[in-house]
Amino acid sequence: MKRQIILFDLDGTLVESEEGIIKSIQYAADKLNLPAKTALELRPFIGPPLLEQFMAFYDLDKATAEKAVAFYRERYAPIGVLECQLYPGIKNMLEELKNQGFILGVASSKPETFVKQVIEHFDLTENFSAIVGSTFTAERNTKGLVIQEAIKRLEANPRKDSIVMVGDKEHDAFGAREQQIPCVAVLYG
Repeated sequence: MKRQIILFDLDGTLVESEEGIIKSIQYAADKLNLPAKTALELRPFIGPPLLEQFMAFYDLDKATAEKAVAFYRERYAPIGVLECQLYPGIKNMLEELKNQGFILGVASSKPETFVKQVIEHFDLTENFSAIVGSTFTAERNTKGLVIQEAIKRLEANPRKDSIVMVGDKEHDAFGAREQQIPCVAVLYG
């Protein structure tokens, strides 16, 4: 019998993390004297890798975008990471899926240290067999590489036909496609 594995994105899928992300982006933008933007205008930052998003959204060169990410983390690490809430029903859903025998994992573009901090904060750690995020270096900085690492930690390769990715952004779908697994999109987040 095949093991059925479900990988979940974090931001916009398991947790509503807009407040901490938006306030940290505004903090970074202020530090770099970038134009002030509303929370609604900054929503595209929720989910995708920060460096590329700063470059695309504010039309920054890589060096300036790296400074923006550093300023973002200056606020996000001590405050913003826990300015989030679980979506209603998530904890029960995860427990039920685990009780039904599904193997659960997290595959997030957020740096792994922050992913683990959020998962622990909401007392969800025992539901997941792997909790994977990006690295602060280029080693694992795309959704496809994060998913690949999650599959590796779950020792699921080459049985990719038993794995599905659940997420809320195109990056989740593209990363899943890169790893040749299906993606289920949530309509919230």
